[in-house]
Amino acid sequence: HFVLEEGMLEVDCPCVTPEVVLKASGHVEKFTDLMVKDEKTGSCYRADHLLKDFCKEKLENDNTLSPQKEEELNHILAVLDDLSAEQLGAKIKEYGIAAPDTKNPLSDPYPFNLMFQTSIGPSGLSTGYMRPETAQGIFVNFKDLYYYNGNKLPFAAAQIGQAFRNEISPRQGLLRVREFTLAEIEHFVDPEDKSHPKFSDVSDLEFLMFPREDQLTGRSATRVRLGEAVSEGTVNNETLGFFIGRVYLFLTQLGIDKDRLRFRQHLPNEMAHYAADCWDAEIECSYGWIECVGIADRSAYDLRA
Repeated sequence: HFVLEEGMLEVDCPCVTPEVVLKASGHVEKFTDLMVKDEKTGSCYRADHLLKDFCKEKLENDNTLSPQKEEELNHILAVLDDLSAEQLGAKIKEYGIAAPDTKNPLSDPYPFNLMFQTSIGPSGLSTGYMRPETAQGIFVNFKDLYYYNGNKLPFAAAQIGQAFRNEISPRQGLLRVREFTLAEIEHFVDPEDKSHPKFSDVSDLEFLMFPREDQLTGRSATRVRLGEAVSEGTVNNETLGFFIGRVYLFLTQLGIDKDRLRFRQHLPNEMAHYAADCWDAEIECSYGWIECVGIADRSAYDLRA
């Protein structure tokens, strides 16, 4: 669907990555989740999960909630990914959330790096990490890939392989695991011209889109024509729009229910450190809306770094 259709280059890069690569990419400093600790036992929990579980539990089981309180809890769920460490900590204190297993008090939230660290070579002096995404291998090899493409833009490179994340609390069956297969495409485009010659192939598709304005104001996802989303600037550019459309076609051809598939734009604080704009294809299942594909305009962040 992707590789042959677009004539993409294919690569297979190593899982163990030297620290210098992930320092440059920003992962050593910024690839973190916020964690809280049980102050007595030292058990660790993801701060946003505790707040999310508390809000959901209250909304589902507490019949005494006032309409204002209900609205407040729903708003927190809508903007959860946008909260800073300070805001998360304040909410956890305000609601008196304690450690789920022991009911002990919790520490303030602090960042925990999700990469598995290792040492490369026998001296143990050279630090490496298990790759947290497969994309970095593509960026490191950009010069060679560019040469293989006749020194022309645009071109794309694709890779399928293992990625590793030291999740604070793996759960939800296969959804949050520490080792998983990723299929990634990096499509390189002229920064002055992000139009796409095949955009018209997907511009008439209509599907559920959930831009950040709608999330912040408590509205729900609505059906939008992709061409309109791009022309109105909701989606940053044609190339990003083209891949959103292609992902929609791919997922629906796999049998995903159109009514349970939406494209949700990241909130400003939630956006990865490298992204200029980012949309997740989310599928509704028994665990709620789950991100299955991330489609980001990474600008030239990685190549510059």
